[in-house]
Amino acid sequence: MATLTIRLPDDKHFRLKALAESRGISINKLMEELSTLAIAEFDAQTRFQAWAMRGDVVQGLEVLDRLDALNR
Repeated sequence: MATLTIRLPDDKHFRLKALAESRGISINKLMEELSTLAIAEFDAQTRFQAWAMRGDVVQGLEVLDRLDALNR
């Protein structure tokens, strides 16, 4: 397992600490969860871009429109 040191403004650190405490987890666990979400989003975007390059532009835009409608 690797160790990562980051510099954050004090106010951001305080807010992350409060968020972790509200979830009953450590800041370390919170950062692990947030990084997992960021990686999943990146992977989804990468897969979508690869899919879009192989697919039909009109069909891809229709899928995005349906997703937008679901998120409203």
